[in-house]
Amino acid sequence: MKSDAEELMPRLLPVDFGASTEELDLNGPPRNPREYLRQVQLEASLCPEVVVAQIDPKKLKKKQTVNASVAGCHAAPVGFSPSLRWQQQQVSNFSDVRQSITKNRIHWSSQTLDDNVLMPKLTDEEGWKRFCLGETVYLGTSSCQTNAEPEPALDYSKIGFPPFLSIVSRLNQSTVLMLLEILISWFEEHEFAPQLGRWLYSLLACLEKPLIPEAHSCIRQLARRCSQLRSTLESQEDEKLPPLNLLICLVARYFEQNDLADQPE
Repeated sequence: MKSDAEELMPRLLPVDFGASTEELDLNGPPRNPREYLRQVQLEASLCPEVVVAQIDPKKLKKKQTVNASVAGCHAAPVGFSPSLRWQQQQVSNFSDVRQSITKNRIHWSSQTLDDNVLMPKLTDEEGWKRFCLGETVYLGTSSCQTNAEPEPALDYSKIGFPPFLSIVSRLNQSTVLMLLEILISWFEEHEFAPQLGRWLYSLLACLEKPLIPEAHSCIRQLARRCSQLRSTLESQEDEKLPPLNLLICLVARYFEQNDLADQPE
């Protein structure tokens, strides 16, 4: 007759003990697979069906605490936050962009890059900053010409490479997150620049949902930095206000970090 345990959990590899069970030496190594299975089965039969753990009640009195960062965004100055309708429209546009990238990723990633597009190695943080931001922004050099003649062509080493679809479609998720972390870390200590905004928007458009914890923390850091910088602006006409509002909106509304969202005034 089968025991209750066998009824609930039938044996996947039934092995007959047979007449030689008493001859098994549990302290010695099994000599063949069949003997090994018989040994395991015999050991299991010797285990009690119910085990009660002895717990010291004094140890339960200690309270465990978990430190979690719940810092929100700086409140926008009066008149600096966007309307709810504007935020909803940006989320809709952003969703369309993400769908387009997903749909055409294979096509764009198969396109040949121009000879002057030399993507940095994965671990080259300084190289990525130069690549995305350009020397003018990254190094803080002047963009003024030393002579009156204009340059014959765009010098991407100075102005940075735009986030072309042929480039961002080649980035896997780990690279997307790595680039976000690099650029946001740079942003923490520098002013906003158009090159930075274009790359942040494009990388967010490539960031897959649901977010992993590292991505969750990363984009919240971005929204907080944008709100902090926004709080220092002196005019609603400042050209940095729309892109800062946009990035905060996408993090809060699209990626569902609702506690960071701008509320209608």
